Amino acid sequence: MLLSIQNLVVRYGTDTALDIREPIVIEEGDRVGVIGSNGAGKSTLIKSVLGLLPYQGVIRTGLKPEEMAVHMQFNEYTDAMPVRYIMEAVLGTKIARDRKLQELIAFFEFEDCLRKKYSRLSGGQKQRFTIIMVMMQDAALTFYDEVTSGLDFETRQKLVEKLVEWYRGKRESFLMVSHYYEELDQLVDKLLILDKGLVIDYGNKEELFRKYCGRAVIVVNHSEGNERLLSRFRKLDAPAHLIAVSCESEKTEQEITGLLLENDVNYKRSNNDIEILYTNAKNRSKEA
Repeated sequence: MLLSIQNLVVRYGTDTALDIREPIVIEEGDRVGVIGSNGAGKSTLIKSVLGLLPYQGVIRTGLKPEEMAVHMQFNEYTDAMPVRYIMEAVLGTKIARDRKLQELIAFFEFEDCLRKKYSRLSGGQKQRFTIIMVMMQDAALTFYDEVTSGLDFETRQKLVEKLVEWYRGKRESFLMVSHYYEELDQLVDKLLILDKGLVIDYGNKEELFRKYCGRAVIVVNHSEGNERLLSRFRKLDAPAHLIAVSCESEKTEQEITGLLLENDVNYKRSNNDIEILYTNAKNRSKEA
C-alpha cells in the first residue's frame, strides 16, 4: 500500500469541501484518474494528502516526503535566466553530467527550449518543463493536477502520448486530476469519482463502466428518428446532443448495431466512455 485515505474531511469555514468516508487505497503500479465537476474537491484532495491544507481524518502512507512528487496546475519560475539554469539549480545537478536528465529532455523534445526564459515558453513547453522537473524526482507516487489545462487539442494529445509512452511498463504510481476524459482513458486504470466533495465511487475503470453502463454503449446523434428507432432499448444518461444505449449482452449489441446499419445511422461503440460513466454514476448517486 502506497497511500490510504479514510474519514477525511476538509472544510473551508463552514463549507465542507471534501468528505471521504470509505477507504481510498492506492497500491504500487496504480494509475488513478480523479474526475468531477468544478468544486468537486479534486485539487483539495491532492493538497490535503500533501499536507498543504488542514484536515480531519486519516491519511496513511509508507512513503517518505521525497518519494512523492506533484505537478500543480499553475507554476511560475523566475525570468532572470534561461530555463536550463533554473532546471540545474532546482534539481541540484548539471545537464551535461546527468544522463537521466538528458534522457528526459530528449524524450520530451525540450532541447531547443533550454536557452529560453520561462515567460518565452509556450503553454505546452511550460508543461513539459515542469513534467521533466517532477519526473526527475523518481517518485513512487506522483500527483498531476490538470497537467494539460489551457493547451490546444494537438498539444494536449502530443503531451498525453508522451506520458503514456513514458509510464509504459513502469511500476511508478500516479493520481491524475483532469476534466479531459479521453486523456484519462489513455492513462489510467482506476477512477475516483467525486461530486460536491463526496465520493460517488472508486475502483477499476472497466468494472465501474460495467456497473453503471453495461457491457458496452452504443452512441448516436440525438434526433427524433433515432429516438424512435431505439425506443425499446435501455437508454443511459448522456449529453443532450447524443443518445446512449446500454448493451447488456452481445445479443443486444448485435441487435442494436444491425438495426442502425439497416437504417444507415452512424454510431460509436465504446466499453470505456468515461464521460458517460461519470454522468450515470453521478445521477444514480442522486437517486439513491
